[in-house]
Amino acid sequence: MTRILNRIRTSQAQARVGWNEIFWAWSGSCLSIACLALLEKVCAQEWNLPLLIGSFGASAVLAFGAPHSPLAQPRNLVGGHVFSAFVGVSSQAMLGAEPVLAAALAVSTAIALMHMTQTLHPPGGATALIAVIGGPGIHDMGYWYVLLPCGAGAVCMLVLALAANNLAARKKYPVFWW
Repeated sequence: MTRILNRIRTSQAQARVGWNEIFWAWSGSCLSIACLALLEKVCAQEWNLPLLIGSFGASAVLAFGAPHSPLAQPRNLVGGHVFSAFVGVSSQAMLGAEPVLAAALAVSTAIALMHMTQTLHPPGGATALIAVIGGPGIHDMGYWYVLLPCGAGAVCMLVLALAANNLAARKKYPVFWW
């Protein structure tokens, strides 16, 4: 127990970020979510398609709040959502009558696929889960869910992350593309 307490006492706190970084993270994430919400409003009137899903909130944290993270890079942001959406829709299609099993297999299989394709993006787990528990509106989309909202929303967020993160001084995004 003493050993654990000594580790806790000697651990270093995370460095604070500056106001400039906070401003750009806030601005980029705000603009990104607002764009997706506005696009959804237009699409909902025309085609009744959702474009704003909960997992994009978590993607915004990575893309704008931690753009240097390997989990926030373009390959991970787009690939993680697209692969996870495909797995989620497939799980729902095959196991929709057993939602507990469908949800569990959707998330775990999405994680495995993201690892295999080197596209690990934690919000992808939520994207897969939403495909299963999202209700009739999401289920009725079928595999269109992979493209709209997941693929299109991730690409939209990526474009805004490229702009916001490269406007900020001393920032470079992405760290790597593929």
